[in-house]
Amino acid sequence: MAVYKIFPTQDTTLYSAYPVMNTGLDAILETSNIIDISGIPGVSRYLILFDQEEILDIYSDKIGNNSYDIYFKNFIAEARGLNQNTKLELRTLAQSWNNGTGYALDNPQEVDGASWVYASYSGSNPWIPSGSTTGGYYTSSFNSSYSSQGGGNFFTSSNYLVTASFGLRSTKDIELNVKNIVNAWSSSVILNNGFLVKLTSSLEFSANENNQPIFKYYSVDTNTIYPPCLEFRWRDYTSVITPTSPVVTTVDLKMSLAENPGVFYPESVNRFYLNVSPLFPTRTYQTASLFTNLNYLPTSSYYAIKDLATNEFVVNFDNNYTQISSDANGNYFNVYMSGLEPERYYKILIKTNINGSTIISDDNYYFKVING
Repeated sequence: MAVYKIFPTQDTTLYSAYPVMNTGLDAILETSNIIDISGIPGVSRYLILFDQEEILDIYSDKIGNNSYDIYFKNFIAEARGLNQNTKLELRTLAQSWNNGTGYALDNPQEVDGASWVYASYSGSNPWIPSGSTTGGYYTSSFNSSYSSQGGGNFFTSSNYLVTASFGLRSTKDIELNVKNIVNAWSSSVILNNGFLVKLTSSLEFSANENNQPIFKYYSVDTNTIYPPCLEFRWRDYTSVITPTSPVVTTVDLKMSLAENPGVFYPESVNRFYLNVSPLFPTRTYQTASLFTNLNYLPTSSYYAIKDLATNEFVVNFDNNYTQISSDANGNYFNVYMSGLEPERYYKILIKTNINGSTIISDDNYYFKVING
């Protein structure tokens, strides 16, 4: 599979209204502007970090010289108070921080990790408001009338900023191309301290009661199937077709999935093969069944993976990154199981274009990923 996911090693939310509270184990990440009963706006932002060694391994051992993209994905749990066009910013953190073990509104508050004021534990390593470090200048963003100094810090360069806009009825899931930022991490142009996700500056610390957007996203500590991830997509398509084996040109075809034991560990990488033949093959004289002949799908063929319980795409059809390859044994594609949630069933769909018709095969090609 030319789609590979890694999950965060750290994430937490910073709350201006609770300057030293840590929420490192909370199941929700929040970015919002909420006005309290005194009319004081409180802002939340969240931090998220992915392991540098995992990232470097993907570059060197998986992507290689292939063309690629990298997306940050985070799934919405709740969204309220949005206007017609509400914007989020994904910034690149300039300072290291500690996850901590707190939950939102713990009583007493846990203060052993990153908070609005501190990058580590309470009283240690405050967020530096501005300066320069490896990769350039950085700054912070807070309102001294409504909050303590802090709220993280981030590089000022537009190279390290990505934005997302959400309408009233649009999906609120985050899917942002962060290739430039991750490239900078991998080449040590800047240090990997993770991302900071926040409302755009015009929406933060607003005392206008009509301006109170709230975005709540699932964290890595969620017990749902929607943790945030960094998704690497690369084009690993190759085509080597045996000259004596035909490409199927009829929409009436028979297909089955080979090399599918049905159960995989997260560390597994499996190459699935497709057995393909016309449903009504041309008659020829031979001693073996015509259905055993090697045939190929057209090159415009793609795969997708769905979660069986929710019927949601885990890997969607993509003309660049899920194109089905071929070799002397037939059509195939590779799946890295580490990017799939364990203890769940999945099914594979095949899409192909034949003579102007688009055919999607959903023939109960199931498998399960289990914990080792």
